[in-house]
Amino acid sequence: MANNSVAVPGKKKSFKDVCKDNIGFFFILPWLIGFCVFKLYPMGSSLVYSFTDYNLFDGMNVVGTLQNYVDVFTDRKIVTALKVTFKYAFFEVPLKLVFALFIAYILNFKIKGVNFFRTAYYIPSILGGSVAIAVLWKAVFRDDGLLNGFLAIFGIQGPSWLSNAKCALFVVIFLRVWQFGSAMVIFLAALKGVPQDLYEAASIDGASKWRQFFSVTVPMITPIIFYNFVTQLCQAFQEFNGPYIITQGGPRGATTLISLLIYNKAFKEYDMGMASAMAWVLFVILAAFTAVSFLSQKYWVFYSDEED
Repeated sequence: MANNSVAVPGKKKSFKDVCKDNIGFFFILPWLIGFCVFKLYPMGSSLVYSFTDYNLFDGMNVVGTLQNYVDVFTDRKIVTALKVTFKYAFFEVPLKLVFALFIAYILNFKIKGVNFFRTAYYIPSILGGSVAIAVLWKAVFRDDGLLNGFLAIFGIQGPSWLSNAKCALFVVIFLRVWQFGSAMVIFLAALKGVPQDLYEAASIDGASKWRQFFSVTVPMITPIIFYNFVTQLCQAFQEFNGPYIITQGGPRGATTLISLLIYNKAFKEYDMGMASAMAWVLFVILAAFTAVSFLSQKYWVFYSDEED
């Protein structure tokens, strides 16, 4: 029944009426409390700490200094970690997206047992980020691990995957590429949304499957490609579990990503000021890449509701 009561001018609202008028606020109040306590306050605190020499046990002596940010761009160890992080993201993100799209394209066909294969390809994305799988990955690629043991059956001397600076980073990259299932599921949903009449028209014009893929499929799913690219890029720059568990950042810093170095600064050296400054530099880098990605989408992302 509609509420036909009319507010009387000058009459103070009761607490019950105030709650009715702001019922939506009470629904989001738990989220607001969680956001303020676990997101907003820590971010604000880290921004303040980044301008200090705050140590987890010794406290802070210097406030308002920019030395931490100067060190981020002059300290050779930090600069190297930034370079390794860029290299990691440069290889991991495209490889993961290509594999995800390729598998999604195959699984989009109506083949026998396709549901089983979809599940099988999605499972690694659930398990790949866990500590147990990272430990298993280390067991596979160590010098006397499963992979080198398998190669030895054929008389092949396997390389030192984890102690070789050239191989170690790609072992960590392959761990993340292997868990492409989440991106694959999103691509698969996008592929199912491509109108079939476009493929029929392309077939009538004599376009091959390869040409249909690049001229019909890819342009129609560019919004999803853009979405997956941005989310995977953010994840790549924040990668931690793989290098921490498998290589501990070695050998010789070859797998020390910036997130791992932030952890070491904060919880091994207890230099919270420096760790906070590095975290904010990482935040600015991610924000810059995201902004550039959004600005570039007008040149290559096509939306079906755009006006000609």
